[in-house]
Amino acid sequence: MGKGGKSHGENMAAWLMGLNTLKIQPFKLPPLGPHDVRVSMKAVGICGSDVHYLKTLRCADFIVKEPMVIGHECAGVIEEVGSEVKALVRGDRVALEPGISCWRCDHCKGGRYNLCPEMKFFATPPVHGSLANQVVHPADLCFKLPDNVSLEEGAMCEPLSVGVHACRRADVGPETRVLVMGAGPIGLVTMLAARAFGAPRIVIVDVDDYRLSVAKKLGADEIVKVSTSLEDIPEEVTHIHQAMGSDVDVTFDCAGFNKTMSTALKATRAGGKVCLIGMGHGEMTVPLTPAAAREVDVIGVFRYKNTWPLCLEFISSGKIDVKPLITHRYGFSQSEVEEAFEISARGGTAIKVMFNL
Repeated sequence: MGKGGKSHGENMAAWLMGLNTLKIQPFKLPPLGPHDVRVSMKAVGICGSDVHYLKTLRCADFIVKEPMVIGHECAGVIEEVGSEVKALVRGDRVALEPGISCWRCDHCKGGRYNLCPEMKFFATPPVHGSLANQVVHPADLCFKLPDNVSLEEGAMCEPLSVGVHACRRADVGPETRVLVMGAGPIGLVTMLAARAFGAPRIVIVDVDDYRLSVAKKLGADEIVKVSTSLEDIPEEVTHIHQAMGSDVDVTFDCAGFNKTMSTALKATRAGGKVCLIGMGHGEMTVPLTPAAAREVDVIGVFRYKNTWPLCLEFISSGKIDVKPLITHRYGFSQSEVEEAFEISARGGTAIKVMFNL
């Protein structure tokens, strides 16, 4: 028997029922295991992958074949704890890491659990997500929020984790001059993470003036507007080098298109690193041979591992302020869920759209 209160009323969730179709419907929770907690969701953000699933019923190789609860960027309050849970109690505010790995495979045992082939990740089919009144989740994937960190900031640990993991993979430090391709939500959190890791100079590029203006306000040293045309790459690389004022040590491609990756490979110095985060194109044609001849390392990034404690430290200490990224807020009603996803999909001035439950 768990320790804590009973749930009040029927548990409702936002279900992806088909193309462009979301419906708030009952969501039956699994039984509470001895090492699990039941969490009342309070803040859930919309991710680009959520929008992909809504618009196409797929994201990369993951395909939605039956109705699925959406959402994975989340924080809430503990309602009930399993019989073996010692570190959390009812009433604790927590941020949830959304992926449950097997802890038995070689990847998990080697510490790279984000690569686990058996990963069960919120709102990655066929696993249900967290845009619901309540969810059940392993206690060891629920991280207690410091008193000065809000539930919305707790939910922002998920996208921030992508930037933190990328900075670790690329060994960003106080001597690393960083270029960020793309000023969307992941580009912006990667920029903030790189600064927190000590990067002394950061240049960010995008096709959109508004997003570049946001990047500048959030602390980018320089911004460079680019086109979508491959023919403009040589000239744009020159502009990037002028903006950096020196070599580019590490480039983070947060878009993942032929154009952005080709630019990244050309702009990065010999012996530097290009870190591919975005997944815009499933396959790319890029100038890999000349980059390899200059010993430019290409690094892949998939989600994150062991990032929540550091994200909470960065936010709690004030090294990173994620609050300006939250541009739109909605409640949890049928009409608000539909409008929120439409606003997020449209882009424009929306960066992070957040539900307050």
